[in-house]
Amino acid sequence: MRTVVENDVVPPSSQSAIQAQFVTITEEEAGQRIDNYLLRVCKGVPKSHIYRILRSGEVRVNKGRIDQLYRLAEGDLVRIPPIRIAEKASQQATPGVEFPIVFEDTHLLVIDKPAGVAVHGGSGVSYGVIEQLRAARPQAKFLELVHRLDRETSGLLLIAKKRSALTNLHDQMRDGVTDKRYLTAVVGDWTNKRQHVKLPLHKFTTPDGERRVVVQAGGQEAHTVFNLKRKWKDFALLEAELKTGRTHQIRVHLASSGFPILGDEKYGDFALNKQLQKATAERGALKRMFLHAYQITFTHPDTGQSLTLRAPLPAECDRFLVSLGQAIA
Repeated sequence: MRTVVENDVVPPSSQSAIQAQFVTITEEEAGQRIDNYLLRVCKGVPKSHIYRILRSGEVRVNKGRIDQLYRLAEGDLVRIPPIRIAEKASQQATPGVEFPIVFEDTHLLVIDKPAGVAVHGGSGVSYGVIEQLRAARPQAKFLELVHRLDRETSGLLLIAKKRSALTNLHDQMRDGVTDKRYLTAVVGDWTNKRQHVKLPLHKFTTPDGERRVVVQAGGQEAHTVFNLKRKWKDFALLEAELKTGRTHQIRVHLASSGFPILGDEKYGDFALNKQLQKATAERGALKRMFLHAYQITFTHPDTGQSLTLRAPLPAECDRFLVSLGQAIA
Protein backbone atom coordinates (compact mmCIF):
# COMPACT_ATOMS: atom_id res chain seq x y z
CA MET A 1 0.00 0.00 0.00
CA ARG A 2 1.43 3.38 -1.03
CA THR A 3 -0.09 6.27 0.89
CA VAL A 4 -0.22 9.97 -0.01
CA VAL A 5 -1.49 12.07 2.87
CA GLU A 6 -2.88 15.57 3.01
CA ASN A 7 -1.02 17.82 5.42
CA ASP A 8 1.12 14.94 6.67
CA VAL A 9 -1.78 13.01 8.13
CA VAL A 10 -0.88 9.68 9.74
CA PRO A 11 -1.83 6.29 8.18
CA PRO A 12 -5.32 4.82 8.69
CA SER A 13 -4.02 2.23 11.14
CA SER A 14 -2.83 5.02 13.42
CA GLN A 15 -5.04 5.77 16.37
CA SER A 16 -5.11 9.50 15.73
CA ALA A 17 -5.91 9.66 12.00
CA ILE A 18 -8.01 12.82 11.57
CA GLN A 19 -7.52 13.91 7.94
CA ALA A 20 -8.23 12.47 4.54
CA GLN A 21 -5.59 10.47 2.72
CA PHE A 22 -5.15 8.68 -0.60
CA VAL A 23 -3.97 5.07 -0.86
CA THR A 24 -2.81 3.28 -4.01
CA ILE A 25 -3.80 -0.40 -4.00
CA THR A 26 -0.96 -2.88 -4.53
CA GLU A 27 -1.06 -6.25 -6.28
CA GLU A 28 -1.36 -8.08 -2.94
CA GLU A 29 -4.27 -5.91 -1.81
CA ALA A 30 -6.20 -6.25 -5.07
CA GLY A 31 -9.24 -8.51 -5.22
CA GLN A 32 -10.67 -7.81 -1.77
CA ARG A 33 -13.88 -5.96 -1.06
CA ILE A 34 -13.58 -2.31 -0.06
CA ASP A 35 -15.41 -2.87 3.25
CA ASN A 36 -13.07 -5.69 4.29
CA TYR A 37 -10.06 -3.60 3.25
CA LEU A 38 -11.17 -0.64 5.36
CA LEU A 39 -11.94 -2.83 8.36
CA ARG A 40 -8.39 -4.17 8.17
CA VAL A 41 -6.47 -0.94 7.69
CA CYS A 42 -8.60 1.28 9.94
CA LYS A 43 -7.81 -0.62 13.12
CA GLY A 44 -9.93 0.41 16.08
CA VAL A 45 -12.67 2.01 14.00
CA PRO A 46 -16.14 0.52 14.74
CA LYS A 47 -17.62 -1.55 11.91
CA SER A 48 -20.75 0.61 11.97
CA HIS A 49 -18.65 3.70 11.23
CA ILE A 50 -16.89 2.01 8.31
CA TYR A 51 -20.23 1.20 6.69
CA ARG A 52 -21.55 4.70 7.40
CA ILE A 53 -18.71 6.40 5.52
CA LEU A 54 -19.17 3.92 2.67
CA ARG A 55 -22.91 4.66 2.43
CA SER A 56 -22.37 8.40 2.63
CA GLY A 57 -19.91 8.37 -0.29
CA GLU A 58 -17.02 9.74 1.78
CA VAL A 59 -14.88 6.85 0.58
CA ARG A 60 -13.96 7.30 -3.08
CA VAL A 61 -12.14 5.05 -5.55
CA ASN A 62 -10.52 6.75 -8.53
CA LYS A 63 -12.53 9.87 -7.55
CA GLY A 64 -15.86 8.04 -7.89
CA ARG A 65 -18.42 6.72 -5.42
CA ILE A 66 -18.56 2.96 -4.80
CA ASP A 67 -20.63 0.64 -2.61
CA GLN A 68 -19.41 -1.81 0.02
CA LEU A 69 -19.32 -4.70 -2.47
CA TYR A 70 -16.76 -3.04 -4.77
CA ARG A 71 -13.65 -5.19 -5.28
CA LEU A 72 -10.37 -3.33 -5.37
CA ALA A 73 -8.06 -3.56 -8.38
CA GLU A 74 -4.31 -3.01 -8.51
CA GLY A 75 -3.60 0.69 -9.02
CA ASP A 76 -6.94 1.90 -7.62
CA LEU A 77 -6.64 5.22 -5.79
CA VAL A 78 -8.71 5.07 -2.60
CA ARG A 79 -9.68 8.19 -0.66
CA ILE A 80 -10.08 7.45 3.05
CA PRO A 81 -11.93 10.31 4.79
CA PRO A 82 -10.90 11.88 8.11
CA ILE A 83 -11.41 9.38 10.91
CA ARG A 84 -11.01 10.05 14.59
CA ILE A 85 -10.78 6.96 16.77
CA ALA A 86 -12.13 7.01 20.29
CA GLU A 87 -9.51 7.26 23.00
CA LYS A 88 -10.79 4.02 24.55
CA ALA A 89 -9.96 2.11 21.38
CA SER A 90 -6.44 3.54 21.31
CA GLN A 91 -5.73 1.98 24.69
CA GLN A 92 -6.62 -1.54 23.59
CA ALA A 93 -3.44 -2.62 21.87
CA THR A 94 -3.48 -6.13 20.42
CA PRO A 95 -0.63 -8.24 21.85
CA GLY A 96 1.64 -9.83 19.28
CA VAL A 97 1.53 -13.62 19.60
CA GLU A 98 3.06 -16.41 17.54
CA PHE A 99 1.41 -19.84 17.52
CA PRO A 100 2.92 -23.32 16.97
CA ILE A 101 3.91 -23.47 13.29
CA VAL A 102 3.15 -26.65 11.33
CA PHE A 103 4.19 -25.29 7.92
CA GLU A 104 5.40 -21.97 6.52
CA ASP A 105 6.77 -20.62 3.27
CA THR A 106 6.39 -17.39 1.28
CA HIS A 107 2.76 -18.17 0.41
CA LEU A 108 1.33 -19.92 3.46
CA LEU A 109 1.43 -20.11 7.22
CA VAL A 110 -0.23 -23.10 8.89
CA ILE A 111 -0.50 -23.09 12.68
CA ASP A 112 -1.80 -25.44 15.37
CA LYS A 113 -4.44 -23.25 17.05
CA PRO A 114 -5.02 -23.87 20.77
CA ALA A 115 -8.55 -24.41 22.06
CA GLY A 116 -10.17 -21.35 23.63
CA VAL A 117 -8.66 -18.83 21.20
CA ALA A 118 -10.91 -17.12 18.65
CA VAL A 119 -9.59 -16.93 15.09
CA HIS A 120 -10.59 -13.25 14.78
CA GLY A 121 -12.04 -10.43 16.85
CA GLY A 122 -15.76 -9.66 17.05
CA SER A 123 -18.86 -10.75 18.98
CA GLY A 124 -17.43 -9.61 22.30
CA VAL A 125 -13.86 -10.71 21.48
CA SER A 126 -11.38 -7.84 21.16
CA TYR A 127 -8.91 -9.78 19.04
CA GLY A 128 -8.14 -13.27 17.80
CA VAL A 129 -5.42 -15.29 16.11
CA ILE A 130 -5.21 -13.17 12.97
CA GLU A 131 -4.96 -9.85 14.83
CA GLN A 132 -2.31 -11.28 17.17
CA LEU A 133 -0.28 -12.62 14.25
CA ARG A 134 -0.41 -9.26 12.47
CA ALA A 135 0.76 -7.55 15.65
CA ALA A 136 3.60 -10.07 16.01
CA ARG A 137 4.60 -9.62 12.35
CA PRO A 138 4.28 -5.89 11.60
CA GLN A 139 6.51 -6.32 8.54
CA ALA A 140 4.06 -8.76 6.92
CA LYS A 141 2.32 -7.13 3.96
CA PHE A 142 -0.53 -9.64 3.87
CA LEU A 143 -1.97 -12.08 6.42
CA GLU A 144 -5.53 -13.37 5.98
CA LEU A 145 -7.47 -16.36 7.29
CA VAL A 146 -8.12 -18.99 4.62
CA HIS A 147 -10.85 -20.62 6.73
CA ARG A 148 -12.11 -20.58 10.31
CA LEU A 149 -12.23 -22.81 13.36
CA ASP A 150 -14.62 -22.45 16.27
CA ARG A 151 -13.09 -20.82 19.32
CA GLU A 152 -13.37 -24.08 21.30
CA THR A 153 -11.84 -26.18 18.50
CA SER A 154 -8.08 -26.74 18.29
CA GLY A 155 -5.92 -27.70 15.35
CA LEU A 156 -4.80 -26.78 11.87
CA LEU A 157 -5.55 -23.25 10.70
CA LEU A 158 -4.41 -21.93 7.30
CA ILE A 159 -3.32 -18.31 6.87
CA ALA A 160 -2.49 -16.89 3.45
CA LYS A 161 0.57 -14.64 3.08
CA LYS A 162 -0.34 -13.61 -0.48
CA ARG A 163 -3.72 -12.72 -1.98
CA SER A 164 -3.09 -15.14 -4.84
CA ALA A 165 -2.72 -17.96 -2.29
CA LEU A 166 -5.92 -16.91 -0.52
CA THR A 167 -7.92 -16.89 -3.75
CA ASN A 168 -6.48 -20.24 -4.88
CA LEU A 169 -7.25 -21.98 -1.58
CA HIS A 170 -10.75 -20.53 -1.46
CA ASP A 171 -11.33 -21.97 -4.93
CA GLN A 172 -10.05 -25.37 -3.79
CA MET A 173 -12.39 -25.39 -0.79
CA ARG A 174 -15.37 -24.30 -2.87
CA ASP A 175 -14.62 -27.01 -5.44
CA GLY A 176 -14.19 -29.71 -2.77
CA VAL A 177 -10.51 -30.29 -3.52
CA THR A 178 -9.33 -29.91 0.09
CA ASP A 179 -9.71 -32.81 2.54
CA LYS A 180 -10.21 -31.73 6.16
CA ARG A 181 -10.26 -34.31 8.97
CA TYR A 182 -11.08 -33.84 12.66
CA LEU A 183 -10.80 -36.07 15.72
CA THR A 184 -13.68 -35.93 18.18
CA ALA A 185 -14.87 -37.88 21.21
CA VAL A 186 -18.60 -38.45 21.73
CA VAL A 187 -20.86 -40.05 24.31
CA GLY A 188 -23.02 -43.01 23.28
CA ASP A 189 -22.90 -46.49 21.79
CA TRP A 190 -21.52 -45.78 18.31
CA THR A 191 -21.69 -48.95 16.19
CA ASN A 192 -20.93 -48.21 12.53
CA LYS A 193 -17.35 -48.28 11.29
CA ARG A 194 -18.20 -45.65 8.67
CA GLN A 195 -21.32 -43.50 8.69
CA HIS A 196 -22.54 -40.72 6.38
CA VAL A 197 -24.63 -37.95 7.94
CA LYS A 198 -26.51 -35.69 5.55
CA LEU A 199 -28.68 -33.22 7.46
CA PRO A 200 -29.54 -29.68 6.25
CA LEU A 201 -28.35 -26.92 8.56
CA HIS A 202 -30.01 -23.58 9.26
CA LYS A 203 -27.92 -20.81 10.82
CA PHE A 204 -29.46 -18.09 12.98
CA THR A 205 -28.51 -15.55 15.63
CA THR A 206 -30.05 -15.52 19.11
CA PRO A 207 -31.41 -12.27 20.62
CA ASP A 208 -28.15 -11.86 22.56
CA GLY A 209 -26.09 -12.12 19.37
CA GLU A 210 -24.90 -15.74 19.67
CA ARG A 211 -24.53 -17.79 16.48
CA ARG A 212 -26.47 -21.06 16.54
CA VAL A 213 -27.25 -23.80 14.04
CA VAL A 214 -30.15 -26.28 13.87
CA VAL A 215 -31.06 -29.16 11.59
CA GLN A 216 -33.95 -27.82 9.54
CA ALA A 217 -35.63 -28.66 6.24
CA GLY A 218 -34.69 -26.07 3.64
CA GLY A 219 -31.37 -25.35 5.34
CA GLN A 220 -27.96 -25.55 3.68
CA GLU A 221 -26.92 -28.96 2.42
CA ALA A 222 -24.35 -30.47 4.79
CA HIS A 223 -22.50 -33.79 4.60
CA THR A 224 -20.10 -35.33 7.12
CA VAL A 225 -18.54 -38.80 7.08
CA PHE A 226 -17.65 -40.31 10.46
CA ASN A 227 -15.12 -43.11 10.84
CA LEU A 228 -14.93 -45.05 14.12
CA LYS A 229 -11.35 -45.01 15.45
CA ARG A 230 -11.80 -46.44 18.97
CA LYS A 231 -14.71 -47.38 21.21
CA TRP A 232 -15.24 -47.72 24.95
CA LYS A 233 -18.33 -48.64 26.95
CA ASP A 234 -19.74 -45.11 27.08
CA PHE A 235 -17.57 -43.16 24.65
CA ALA A 236 -16.20 -43.30 21.11
CA LEU A 237 -13.35 -41.60 19.26
CA LEU A 238 -14.36 -40.63 15.73
CA GLU A 239 -12.67 -39.18 12.70
CA ALA A 240 -14.91 -36.58 11.03
CA GLU A 241 -14.41 -36.10 7.31
CA LEU A 242 -15.94 -32.86 6.02
CA LYS A 243 -17.64 -33.00 2.63
CA THR A 244 -19.12 -29.52 3.12
CA GLY A 245 -17.93 -26.74 5.42
CA ARG A 246 -20.92 -25.31 7.27
CA THR A 247 -20.84 -23.43 10.57
CA HIS A 248 -20.78 -25.88 13.53
CA GLN A 249 -21.39 -28.72 11.08
CA ILE A 250 -19.65 -31.54 12.98
CA ARG A 251 -21.09 -30.45 16.32
CA VAL A 252 -24.69 -30.23 15.12
CA HIS A 253 -24.56 -33.38 12.98
CA LEU A 254 -23.35 -35.40 15.96
CA ALA A 255 -25.71 -33.84 18.52
CA SER A 256 -28.70 -34.31 16.19
CA SER A 257 -27.69 -37.95 15.66
CA GLY A 258 -27.72 -38.59 19.41
CA PHE A 259 -23.93 -38.52 19.94
CA PRO A 260 -22.98 -35.09 21.36
CA ILE A 261 -19.32 -34.10 21.49
CA LEU A 262 -17.75 -34.24 24.95
CA GLY A 263 -17.36 -30.76 26.41
CA ASP A 264 -19.53 -29.03 23.79
CA GLU A 265 -21.17 -26.17 25.69
CA LYS A 266 -23.56 -25.21 22.86
CA TYR A 267 -24.91 -28.51 21.57
CA GLY A 268 -23.62 -31.10 24.04
CA ASP A 269 -24.87 -32.99 27.09
CA PHE A 270 -24.58 -30.21 29.67
CA ALA A 271 -24.95 -32.45 32.73
CA LEU A 272 -22.25 -34.81 31.42
CA ASN A 273 -19.96 -31.90 30.57
CA LYS A 274 -20.15 -30.75 34.19
CA GLN A 275 -19.30 -34.25 35.41
CA LEU A 276 -16.35 -34.47 33.03
CA GLN A 277 -14.77 -31.42 34.66
CA LYS A 278 -13.68 -33.66 37.55
CA ALA A 279 -11.76 -36.93 37.38
CA THR A 280 -13.27 -40.14 38.75
CA ALA A 281 -11.94 -43.63 39.48
CA GLU A 282 -12.95 -44.69 35.96
CA ARG A 283 -11.55 -41.77 33.94
CA GLY A 284 -9.62 -38.53 33.96
CA ALA A 285 -11.01 -35.01 33.68
CA LEU A 286 -11.83 -33.19 30.46
CA LYS A 287 -12.19 -29.40 30.65
CA ARG A 288 -12.53 -28.52 26.96
CA MET A 289 -14.52 -29.53 23.90
CA PHE A 290 -13.03 -32.65 22.35
CA LEU A 291 -12.80 -31.50 18.73
CA HIS A 292 -9.44 -31.17 16.99
CA ALA A 293 -8.62 -30.40 13.33
CA TYR A 294 -5.80 -32.90 13.00
CA GLN A 295 -5.25 -33.30 9.24
CA ILE A 296 -5.69 -31.34 6.02
CA THR A 297 -4.76 -32.16 2.44
CA PHE A 298 -4.68 -29.53 -0.29
CA THR A 299 -2.74 -28.46 -3.38
CA HIS A 300 -0.03 -25.90 -2.75
CA PRO A 301 -1.22 -22.68 -4.46
CA ASP A 302 2.19 -21.98 -5.98
CA THR A 303 3.97 -25.30 -6.59
CA GLY A 304 0.88 -27.35 -7.43
CA GLN A 305 2.10 -30.18 -5.20
CA SER A 306 -0.27 -32.06 -2.89
CA LEU A 307 0.37 -31.33 0.79
CA THR A 308 -0.90 -33.31 3.76
CA LEU A 309 -0.33 -31.64 7.13
CA ARG A 310 -1.08 -33.01 10.59
CA ALA A 311 -1.32 -31.65 14.13
CA PRO A 312 -1.08 -34.13 17.02
CA LEU A 313 -3.96 -34.54 19.44
CA PRO A 314 -3.58 -32.01 22.30
CA ALA A 315 -2.18 -33.39 25.55
CA GLU A 316 -5.40 -32.92 27.55
CA CYS A 317 -7.42 -34.89 24.99
CA ASP A 318 -4.78 -37.60 24.75
CA ARG A 319 -4.61 -37.97 28.54
CA PHE A 320 -8.39 -38.32 28.71
CA LEU A 321 -8.39 -41.16 26.16
CA VAL A 322 -5.57 -42.95 27.99
CA SER A 323 -7.53 -42.67 31.25
CA LEU A 324 -10.46 -44.58 29.70
CA GLY A 325 -8.31 -47.70 29.53
CA GLN A 326 -8.37 -50.42 26.89
CA ALA A 327 -10.76 -49.78 24.03
CA ILE A 328 -13.32 -52.51 23.28
CA ALA A 329 -13.27 -51.86 19.54
